This record gives sequence, C-alpha cells and structure tokens, in this order.
Amino acid sequence: MRIVSDFPRRVHEEETWITLADGCRLAVRIWRPVDAEQRPVPAILEYLPYRKRDLTAQRDAQTHPYWAGHGYAGVRVDIRGSGESDGVLTDEYLQQELDDGVEILDWLERQPWCDGNVGMIGISWGGFNGLQIAALQPPQLKAVITLCSTDDRYADDVHHMGGCLLGDNLSWASTMFDANASPPDPALVGERWRELWQQRLEGSGLWLATWLAHQRRDAYWKHGSVGEDFARIRCPVYAVSGWADGYCNAVFRLLEGLDVPRKGLVGPWAHKYPHLGVPGPAIGFLQETLRWWDYWLKGQQTGIMDEPMLRVWMQDSVPPSARYEVRPGRWVSEPSWPSPTIVPQSFRLTSGHDLVPDVAQIAAAPGAAAPEVDDVPLTIRSPLFVGLYAGKWCSYNAPPDLPHDQRDEDGGALIFQTRPLGETLEICGQPMAELELEADQPVAMIALRLNDIAVDDKATRVSYGLLNLTHRDSDEHPEPLEPGKRYRVRIPLKHIAQQFPVGHALRLSLSSSYWPLAWPSPSPVRLTLYPASSRLILPCREPSPAEEAALPAFDMPEGAPPLARTLIQPSQEAWRVIRDLANDRTTLEVVNDAGVYRLDDIDLELAVRVTERYSYAYGNYASLSGWTEWERHFRRGDWQVRTVTRTLMTSDADNFRLRATLDAYEGDSRVFAKSWDEEIPRDLV
Repeated sequence: MRIVSDFPRRVHEEETWITLADGCRLAVRIWRPVDAEQRPVPAILEYLPYRKRDLTAQRDAQTHPYWAGHGYAGVRVDIRGSGESDGVLTDEYLQQELDDGVEILDWLERQPWCDGNVGMIGISWGGFNGLQIAALQPPQLKAVITLCSTDDRYADDVHHMGGCLLGDNLSWASTMFDANASPPDPALVGERWRELWQQRLEGSGLWLATWLAHQRRDAYWKHGSVGEDFARIRCPVYAVSGWADGYCNAVFRLLEGLDVPRKGLVGPWAHKYPHLGVPGPAIGFLQETLRWWDYWLKGQQTGIMDEPMLRVWMQDSVPPSARYEVRPGRWVSEPSWPSPTIVPQSFRLTSGHDLVPDVAQIAAAPGAAAPEVDDVPLTIRSPLFVGLYAGKWCSYNAPPDLPHDQRDEDGGALIFQTRPLGETLEICGQPMAELELEADQPVAMIALRLNDIAVDDKATRVSYGLLNLTHRDSDEHPEPLEPGKRYRVRIPLKHIAQQFPVGHALRLSLSSSYWPLAWPSPSPVRLTLYPASSRLILPCREPSPAEEAALPAFDMPEGAPPLARTLIQPSQEAWRVIRDLANDRTTLEVVNDAGVYRLDDIDLELAVRVTERYSYAYGNYASLSGWTEWERHFRRGDWQVRTVTRTLMTSDADNFRLRATLDAYEGDSRVFAKSWDEEIPRDLV
C-alpha cells in the first residue's frame, strides 16, 4: 500500500461522545479538516461494535484520515454496549441499534463542521446496518457503501445456507461472546470502566442459544433483512464483496432488486476492504470511495455513474490451495444486472457419471463420442470426512481458510464430469442444479460442489451450494421428507466468475454431508439420484476484449499513515486435520493466535488467541462436537484484564446441546464467572 500523508486539507482528530435522547453516551472518534467549521464538509459514518479504541484502530487510522484529508469528516462510532459506549449489547441489528443510528445521523447534521450530508460505509456488521438504516429513510443519509453484507439474514448469512445450519454460526457466536466480554478503556471512561464491564459480563448473554432457537425463516430473521422490501431503500448503494467472502451473492441481489442508482464490485478478496484485499490484487478502493462520495455527497462529476453497473474479477484457473497471495485473472464488466449477455448452458447428468452439454456450445476433445444417457439411479451415503477440506463458509483471513484439493472430498461423493474442454469456457453469475432425488430419512441435506479439474487431475473448488431438503419448498415452512418418494429440487450455488481453460474439465460433486462447514442431518442419510432428470445450469459469458480494454484501471492501494505499534510476540496460524485411527476420531483444529503487540500512541498491550476444534467418532452422528476457546488480554501499566470464553456444541437426533463458560480476570484475580447449559430441540435441521 502507498502511504499518503500530504492531503489537500489538514486533518484534526478527536475522541468525544454523542449523548442520545435516553442519556446513553456513545463513544465516537472523528477525523475532519481543521477548517471544517469555516468550510463544513459531508460526514462518512462507520458504525460498528468492534472497538474503535483498539481492535479496529489500525484499520481506521489508514481510512478515516484519508477521507478527512480530502474534505470529509470520517466518523467512527462504537455501537451501544461496545467499546467505550454505554450499555449492553445483547444481539445483532436490534431495533435499538438502528434507532440509535438514525439519532447519530441527526446529531451529525447539527454539528457546525458538517454540511448536513452523510454517507454510511461499513464492512460486515457496518455493511449490514448501513443498508438497514437506509431502509428507515433518514433524510441526512444520501448514499451508502456496503461491503461483505447481506440483504437476507436467514438465507445468506453466517447462520444458515440453504436451510442448513452453518459451522460458522458457532464460530461467529464465539467471536461475539469474546468481544462482548471485553472492558472499556479506563483512559477514556475513567473509574466507570469496572461498572460498565460488569454490566456487559452479566448481561450480554449467550447469543448462540438465541440463534439456535430460530432454525427456520421467521420474524426474527426477517427483521434487518432489507430484501423483504427493497423499495424502502431510496438512496444510492454501492455493494462490494469478494469471491472468497461469504457474502458475494448479496451484491447481485441488490443490483437486481434495488430501484435506486447502484453499483456492484466483486474482487478475488476474502472478508476484507479491497485496499487491504487478500487474495490480491488489492485495489485503490479509497480512491474509488472518493469518486462515489464526491458524486453523491458533493455533487461533483467524477464519471463513476457513467461506468458499467457491475465490475467483477474473472478468475483464471489455479491449483488448489488453502492460501493464495494473488488470484490471477482480469477485470470484466456488465452494463446491468441481470446481464443480457450471459446465457445459461445446461448439462445433463448421466448414470455413467458424465456431465453432457445439452447444446454443443462446449467442444469436446477431438474424436470423443457423446455418452449414452439412461436413468439408472445412483446412490450416495457420504462419510463425515466430506467437508474437512472445505475451508470456512466465510474466509476472514484468506490464508489458510480456503478450500484445498477436492479429491480428498470426492471419495465420499457422487461425481459427474465433462470431457476435457476443447475451448475456453467462462461463467459469471450463479450456477444452479436441478435434481430429482429421494432420501431414506425424513431429514436430509445435500451439498454440491463445482470443481475445476486440471490436466494433472488436481481439483479446485469453484463454487458450492447446500440444501436442507426439508426446506425444498420453503425456508419458513419446512416439511419432512417422505422416505422413498422422489422430489425435484433446485439448488443454487454461490455466484462466481471463473474461466475454465482448454483441456480442463468441470466436475459436479454431490454429498449427503459437508461437515464441519454445515452441521449434518440427525442421522446418516442415503440419497438416491435420478440422473436423466437432473441438470447443472451454468451462467456462460462470452469475453468482450474491446469492452474490457476500455475499462478504466483501478489505482494502486493508498491509505493514511498506519498507527505505530510494537510487536512483542509474533502471530501464529494453523489449520490441522487430525485422523486418529487408533481411536477412530477425526478432528479439524483451527488455531489463530494474533500474538502480542502494543499500540504505542495509547500505550495499550493487546493479545488474543483463538482455538476451534470440530470432531467426530467414525460413523457416529451422536459424537459430533464443535468447541471454541477465546483468550484475550489488555494491559497498560498496572491495569491488566483477561477474559476466557469457551463454548461446546453437541447434538443427538433430537436436540442441540450448548455448554459455555465465561471467566474474567483483573490482574491475577478472577472477578467474574458464569456458565450456561442449554438444550434446544432440532427443528428439521
């Protein structure tokens, strides 16, 4: 990243408070031009629970001063109950949070340094609440940039996918369990820090239990899902994500569903801002945001709305790996979405395990004969190891949580494969499978993977999809399967832009489990597939070299100077699959140790270590368990605080069981301890 310190306007930074109508004080950090009270500027709000004082301080330091130096007020607010703000945070996207957000916008409009125009930006949580607050139509909010977020909290969020319960549901709940146990900084709140901390320790609760109480699409998930009524959003929206992120699908739904000026951008990145994007290439995203803000908040002609509605990174074929520094490819664009230039191409499945194009748009190798098609049923009862190499539903770090060689998974799957391609194939959009199948149990799931098969047989996952078959007709009103009855189902895979080169093949892999990415069915399931009635449909795209050459190039990444920090102990990461054959137990162990470092400007030492273990005994569905541990400490001089949270999730055929503990220490003394033991009935999951 190119570091920029010489801006058109000098920047003033302050930490202060916003006092809401009910007396709650929200902690806020503001970067603005020093002369903003004489020459008021628009404000750009980022509204998060992720602790502006320390946990996001490094990222904020490179982002908000950059906007301020170009004539904006960068405003970073801790949500009620987080960071140094008053209160207790008890769940995601509560109405209280959104109402507070509207009040923050009103406060910003009344500041002498603000000209009354406000934009909202955020990644993940901040991307969610930017859309949700836009749907409330506050008059100050003139435009939104939403990154790595969703319009549908049930169907396409960290909790569920295709009606299946995601493993990331446990992982994410554990993240917030830890975050909500963290204290405010005494340097800002004074002696009140201990009282505020105790309120949070006692009152935040075990969010995982709340989420597991809602296993189907109900009013709980509809709240905050702006896709319930896109028409409520009346301001322009720029939606951004990455192919390695869990939230890329939402970009396409927002472009299709919104009726406001809008743009979409999808790169190769994981759950990151694009100027920090990994896998690369990262782009000059802060420059891109200025083009958006200058147009919508200042009325300047920047040309951004004259460019195509959608830009995506068309990925080249790569060998499988859990980490990529860069994903090779190129930028392509579509003038609108859905795009009239993308044509669906259908492939039939055969009992000979072939994928056969319905229309000869994909050339087979010279001399190859087309296979016969019949309707001999095929069955699969997958072992629980299918999914150990799947990576995370959402890649937060990029390395090492991406999917590895899919040949390790395909031994437990039904596979269907094309012949080697005689010409290059490009897809852009959402692959879709239409299958006819039956199950021998009333509750079953299916996982689909679209793989790129290289000439050396290495298998790289391109996209995937899940479906809880009890949700085949409705996420709101699931119904058990009738064993032995045939059903026709449609299974969407994740959106993707991918090129398959000559000589490669496409493989569709089907399995009846995908652990631990998704929690398996209550008992082993045998699926029977009827190939002749089943299809894979790909969104095929013809390259447009002239149009691609005319696209303006993104600038190199830029940012304001980073915070000074001292590394005390380096970070460590590990992702281990442990097959203990002596005890017939398999464990996926994930370790993310952020090391120890000091933020020099506030003399605060930080450390966090996360361990996750997902395990099962061979063939025993009652042995499934997910276990997480977070240990975090803060230290400044004699002030030392440490928290430890642990969560264990298990299941049997009828229930989920949660056991959790929270311990908090001040110095060497434990000052708080609490435990949970909850049993939650399975609801066709």
